[in-house]
Amino acid sequence: MASSPTSKLSKQVSGPVGGIDENPIPVEENVLQKHAKFFDLNQDGVIYPWETYKALREIGSGILLSTGLAIFINVGLSQSTRPGKFPSPLFPIEVKNIKLAKHGSDTGSYDTEGRFVPSKFEEIFTKHAHTHPNALTYDELNEMIKANREPKDFVGRIGSWVEWNVLYKLGKDKKGLLQKETIRSVYDGSLFDQLKKEHSTGKKK
Repeated sequence: MASSPTSKLSKQVSGPVGGIDENPIPVEENVLQKHAKFFDLNQDGVIYPWETYKALREIGSGILLSTGLAIFINVGLSQSTRPGKFPSPLFPIEVKNIKLAKHGSDTGSYDTEGRFVPSKFEEIFTKHAHTHPNALTYDELNEMIKANREPKDFVGRIGSWVEWNVLYKLGKDKKGLLQKETIRSVYDGSLFDQLKKEHSTGKKK
């Protein structure tokens, strides 16, 4: 069995938060695009549902969960990233416009241009990490999700709940904690590469 992804992430992930500063996320960079590009398997700038499914499987998501998420993600985000275009039955997501699919009821760690906001990221822990300063328990995670809810923002609430619960399922450590380094790495997509490597190693053993 492969070791927990977070056991190696603590040594490899770096940034302007969490006490590791070797490779900070540039605040001017559109890291939301980097986050999305992992799912663009052929790197053509467009993500189709089957690419989303395959990418999710590569990071350790089960068949049923990957199928449901692929439908949820592509159906939910496709038209937002294709402004002015006629809806496509293939539900493609255009990576260059991924910032247009940013939903409400979130942490604010991405701004409206898809850039990383360190101060908002830090607030996740200053406000909700009651047990461990650099990690969230499942209850603390749900507290954060509820605190970020915006009135009548049903789409954003659902999106936030799904995203964070999937992240917890895939990224929690052996103690059931979602570490700060793990959360930070999901913002620029580096977590996906690490999970893919961990999952691939686990299948070979």
